Amino acid sequence: MSNRQTAHFRRVLDSLKQSLIDDIQRAADELQDGPEALADPADRASAETELAVELRNRDREHKLIGKIDEALARIDAGEYGYCDNCGVEIGLKRLEARPTATLCIDCKTLAEIRERQVAS
Repeated sequence: MSNRQTAHFRRVLDSLKQSLIDDIQRAADELQDGPEALADPADRASAETELAVELRNRDREHKLIGKIDEALARIDAGEYGYCDNCGVEIGLKRLEARPTATLCIDCKTLAEIRERQVAS
């Protein structure tokens, strides 16, 4: 991977990370406003469901930030863009679609097939 491509993916990852941090901060600010006092049980249940979904989304975003940090560390180490399993370069299209990818498309496909077989 060229220096220009590496710099591009660093910018993409940094931008994605900042966007996630902004979303998390916005959500935290909204949650700090406190719970609404809802008299209707259906409204309370709906609000609790929305809160649960919001918390699940925040958890996913925290995990994605961890993966972004790992990808940035791989860039710093000169290992970004190479499959963790077979060592082959991960295709640029795959990295554009999922900049935190650690497996080439072939290894990821095999891993997904194994997951399906174990789940069956």
